[in-house]
Formats: sequence, structure tokens, C-alpha cells
Amino acid sequence: MTPVSAYILVTCVALCGSKGALSGNVLVVPGEYSHWLNMRAMLEELVNRNHSVTVLVNSASPTVDYTRPERFHFEVFQVPFSKCQLHGISEELIRFWIYNASDASVMEIASKVIEVTSQATPLQMQACDAMLRDKELQDKLRRGGFHVLLSDPMIQCGDLLAESLGIPLIYSLRFSFGYTIERFCGQLPVPASYVPAAPGQYSDQMTFVERLTNVLMYAFHTSFFYIHSVVNWNRYYSDFLGRPTTVCDIMGKADVWLIRTYWDFEYPRPLLPNFQFVGGLHCQPAKPLPSDIEEFVQSSGDAGIVVVSFGTLIPNLTREKGNVVASALGQIPQKVGDYNKKRVLSWQTSLLVLHDFHDASGNNCEKWL
Repeated sequence: MTPVSAYILVTCVALCGSKGALSGNVLVVPGEYSHWLNMRAMLEELVNRNHSVTVLVNSASPTVDYTRPERFHFEVFQVPFSKCQLHGISEELIRFWIYNASDASVMEIASKVIEVTSQATPLQMQACDAMLRDKELQDKLRRGGFHVLLSDPMIQCGDLLAESLGIPLIYSLRFSFGYTIERFCGQLPVPASYVPAAPGQYSDQMTFVERLTNVLMYAFHTSFFYIHSVVNWNRYYSDFLGRPTTVCDIMGKADVWLIRTYWDFEYPRPLLPNFQFVGGLHCQPAKPLPSDIEEFVQSSGDAGIVVVSFGTLIPNLTREKGNVVASALGQIPQKVGDYNKKRVLSWQTSLLVLHDFHDASGNNCEKWL
């Protein structure tokens, strides 16, 4: 046998005994804010596994920075509103939830949710039109040969796009208000007697009054969801598809629902096989601390440290609220640090001190957390 023949034989045997590595072509319709941060971690892992990822994002996205170099591809479509308009609506709701919701009545909370939703819905419809009714964009997506669409159900019309392209749909979700989307579109059982309506403050061990309040909250969320769907979206979905349909008819076709938490953190309840818990997807391996942060940690002594994170809500934290938090944390023996993108808040006794931490390259603490 010649050396060339032997080489060909060995190669054929090696190929026959190996498993083929299949890569997919994934289209993504992302959510905003923390929804995007969690989804972005999933996309990074998909790229690590040799999948091709395309993120379809509107030009006014307040969170998805499509000008930033990434390992996946951005497909940007233009919308007739600004980033400030979209972000302002979210800020209004967050501000109410932080400063007013705890003292507000159920009717006041319901009124604010309805008000914010009425502002956001026209913008969502404009984004849907820009994505779905652009023939050139739709033709380009069809030529893309995508195998699956990953979307956030809190952002409307990802399901319509999957239906239009004829590809499977996967949802990534933490929860919807009152679990309405999961209950009515995903057919997930959520017994009101021992599962508090999200976002709620009750445990699964509720008193009679708390159970009654919980049932009323479910009733409100259910009523609002149906009214909102019938008035705004059922007609839109029917017009686009050219046949009578509803939001839940289309959303309910999702093949898999990825729930962004751990099973053991959830309330005990019946689950469906296509609801999978995927908590911790955004967690990353620990990185070495910068020298100044390392010095802060080492100086804590035997008591250790406590890390407090306010996330993207830190700009909404007033000095008054900050001092209340600082006063409470100042009473524990541990050193306390709070991370956000531009500063770390550290409490010594009851004094609130602001520090700016950057590494040698000028990067902020986002690099080490």
C-alpha cells in the first residue's frame, strides 16, 4: 500500500468513527434592559458552540448597542421614534415602582400600569410594522435560512415573525405580570391559592386575607391582559396573518419556554414539559479583582464583606433613599460594597462614601464583577 493510499484509508476510518458537529442558524428578537443582558449571555454560548447568531434589533433600542463589535451579527431596522421616547416610558414605571408603589393602593397601581401600557403600545406597534411589513427585510430574513427564532415574549411580534418565516419559536422569560402570558398562551397551571401573582411579596404560605388579595390581583391581571389583547393586539395579529386569530393562538405555538430562574427558587406548582428552568445562564467565571478592590476586601478582617447590587436602578436612587440604606448597612460588622457600572458605594458605620474604580486600561468595575 502506498503512503497516499494509507493516508486516505486512515482519514476515512477517522471520519466514519467520529460524530458530525452540526451548527445552527439562530435569529434573535431581543428584549430590553435586564432581559437583554440575560439573553446576551445565551448568545455568547451559542457562538461558543459554533452556531451562527443574528440579532434583529430596532434603531431606537435603549439597551442593545448594535454599534458595539460583537461575535454575533446585528440586523438593524429603522423605527419612527427615538430611543429617548422608549426609555422615558420605562423610567416612568421604574420611578413609580421604587418611590410610590409601596404606599399606593391597588387601584393606583393598576392605573399607572394602564397609563404606561397605553404609552408603550403604539410604539410597539410601530416597531412591529417596521419589522414585519418591510418586504426587503422579510426577503432578506427568508434568504438567511434560519433554523429557529429566539425571542422574549415581553417584546411583541417575535412570534409573528417566526410564524411568517415558518421556523420554530423559543421563548426566554422570567415571568409576566400575573403569569398571564404563561397561563393563557403557554397553558401553564398557576393555582392562585398557593402561587402569589408576580411580581408579589407573599410566600406560598398565605393567610386568608392574603389569599383573597392574591385572587383579586390575578383577577386584575387577567382582565387587563384580555382587554389589552382584544383591543390592541388580536386585531393586529389577524390583519397581518389575513385570518382570524388571537395573540395566544400564535404565542402558544412556542416549542420551548426557557424560564430564567432555578426550579428550587420558584413556588411549588404544576409544570409542563416544554417549560425548562435555565437559571444562572448569565453567570460567568470569577475574574481577578483590581488591586484597589482587592485591598478593600482584604481589609475587611474576620467579619468579611457584603456585596449589594442595585443594578441599573442605581440612577433612580435618591440621596435620601441612599442614606436610609447606608444607615441600615452601617449597623452590621461587615464592610459593604455596592457595584454599578461607574461607582462602588461603600458603607463605613452610617457614612455613605462614593468611589470611582477603574483598572489600568480605564475600564470600570464591570470588568471584574
